[in-house]
Amino acid sequence: MTETVSGGTRATAGSNFVPRTRGGQGMPFPPDAPAGTAGRPAGAPPSRTATGPGGRHSAGRVSPAAVETGGYRAQVTWERRYVRLLVLFDAAACVVAAGLAYFVRFGDLVDFGTQPVSSKPYILMTVLLPLAWVLAMSLNRAYESRFLGGGSEEFRRVVNTAARFTAAVAIASYATKAEIARSYVLIAFPAATLFSMVGRVVGRGLLHRMRRAGRCLHRVLVVGAGESAATLVRLAQRDPTSGWAVVGVVLDRSPGRHSHDSPERSGFDLLGVPIVGTSETLHTAIRATYATTVAISPQMDGETLRRVLWTLEGSDVDVLVSSALTDVTGPRISIRPVAGLPLLHIEEPELTGTRRVMKMVFDRCVAGTIILLFSPLLLGLGLAVRLTSRGPALFKQIRVGRGGEHFTMYKFRSMYVDAEARKAELESRNERAEGLLFKMRDDPRITKVGKFLRKWSLDELPQLFNVLGGTMSLVGPRPPLPSEVARYEDDVHRRLMVKPGLTGLWQISGRSDLEWDESVRLDLRYVENWSLAMDFVILWRTVFAVLRREGAY
Repeated sequence: MTETVSGGTRATAGSNFVPRTRGGQGMPFPPDAPAGTAGRPAGAPPSRTATGPGGRHSAGRVSPAAVETGGYRAQVTWERRYVRLLVLFDAAACVVAAGLAYFVRFGDLVDFGTQPVSSKPYILMTVLLPLAWVLAMSLNRAYESRFLGGGSEEFRRVVNTAARFTAAVAIASYATKAEIARSYVLIAFPAATLFSMVGRVVGRGLLHRMRRAGRCLHRVLVVGAGESAATLVRLAQRDPTSGWAVVGVVLDRSPGRHSHDSPERSGFDLLGVPIVGTSETLHTAIRATYATTVAISPQMDGETLRRVLWTLEGSDVDVLVSSALTDVTGPRISIRPVAGLPLLHIEEPELTGTRRVMKMVFDRCVAGTIILLFSPLLLGLGLAVRLTSRGPALFKQIRVGRGGEHFTMYKFRSMYVDAEARKAELESRNERAEGLLFKMRDDPRITKVGKFLRKWSLDELPQLFNVLGGTMSLVGPRPPLPSEVARYEDDVHRRLMVKPGLTGLWQISGRSDLEWDESVRLDLRYVENWSLAMDFVILWRTVFAVLRREGAY
C-alpha cells in the first residue's frame, strides 16, 4: 500500500480516507457552501448520518460534510449569541425572583403582620440585582465557553456565585444598615439561583437541539496515531450533543511511531473522517478544514506536544490534550505540578459522607412528594392493569442493589403472568444476544395496557416506593438481576457501589436501544462521577427522554 502526502492532505491507495477536495487544492469543504451541503454532489439529498464500523449507519452522528463552515468566526458568533441568551436568562431570573420575594414578603400571599414599608429600596434592588448578578457570574467565569453546554461545572459555578453573592449582600446590608428585610433576601436569592439554573437547563436543551442539527459545533481536528486517534473520534461521534464535529485527522509522526500503528490497521478508515495531513503539516490541515479546536491523543510524546503547542500560539485555535483516563470527569481531576511537570491528581469517587446523606434525603423527599401528588394516577394505572388481564397489578422481582444486597423491586405488571415461562422459547429472538439482557421489540408477552405503560415509562412508577424505602435512588445504574450479576466481569461489579436508580445515564441515552457494553460504560461513568448537580441534569433530561419515547419497548 503506497502513501502520498501533498498539499497538507494524505491519500492512501485502497483506503476510504480520500479527502474531498475542490480544484485539487486540498480543501475538504468549499468555504461558501451552505451548512449541510459541503462536499455533496449537486442535487444530492442532505445526509444526517455517517458510516460507522461494519458499514452501519449510526443515528445522531454528524458527518463532516453536514457541519456548517466558517471556522473561528462562525464559532465566535454562535458562542456570543449563546452567552447573550444565558445573560438574558440570568437577568430575567433575578427580576422574577425579586418580584416573587417582594410579593411573598409583603403581599397578600403571606401575612407577616408587618406595617406598610417603603417600596423604594426594593424597587432599587429589583433594578440593580440583575446587573450585579450578571457581573458576579461573569467574574466567576460562569459564562466561559469551556464550561457551557456539557457537564456539571456550569451549574456548580452558578451555585458558587449565588452563595458568595448572597453572603456579600448580607454583609453589605448589615454594614450599611439598609432597610431590606432579611426574609426578602432569603427568598429572593435562592429563587434567583433556582431560576438561573432552570434557564441554563433550557438554554442547554436548545443548544443540544441545534447541535443535533449540525449547528453550533466546534470543528475539531484530531491529532494522533492509530487506535488512540480512533478512540477520540468514536467518543466524539458517540454523543452529538457534546459539540464536537471531527472534520479531520492529523497523523502523529513523532519518533517511535511505526507503520503498523496506522489507522488502516485499526479499523479507523470505517469512521468516515478523512486524514488531512501529519503533525508536520498541522497548520495546513487547520486551514483546509476550518478547524477551531485541536484535540491531541494521549500517546503523543512530550517534545512533539510542546512543539505543536508553540506552533499553534496566536492561531485562535483551542488546544485540548486527552488523558488516558476515560469517563472520569472534571471535579475529580486537578493539576498538581511536581518538579515542573504537570501531573493529573485523581480524587476517589465520593460514595460516602455528607453528599451521600444529602442524596438520600433528596431521594426520599422527592419520591414521597411524587407519590402523594400522583396517588390517584398510581391507583388508576394499577386498576387498569388488574382489570384488563389476569394477575396482580404489581410485578415483583428480586434485583441486586448497593453492595450486592438483594431487594424486591416493584413495577406495574406489563406482561402476561406466564411471561417468564415463555422466555425460553423466545431466546432466539433476543435482540441483545451480545450481552446479558433480554430485549426484543413487539414482545408477544406484553399486554395491551403494558404496551401503553412501557411506551410512556409508567410501569416504572412503583419503583418510587423502592426509593422511599431506601433500596433504590432516583438516579443510578440500572438495577440488575441476580443472574446477570453472577455473570459480571470484575470491572462491571463497580456498578454495585451505589444504589440502582429509577433513571440514569442509560435511561437518557437510548435505554433498550443501547448495546450491553455501552450500558455498562454509562453506568460506570455515573459511579465514577456522580454528584447532586449531575442527578439534577439527568432527572431533567429524563423528562424529555420519556416524551421522545426513545428505546421504550
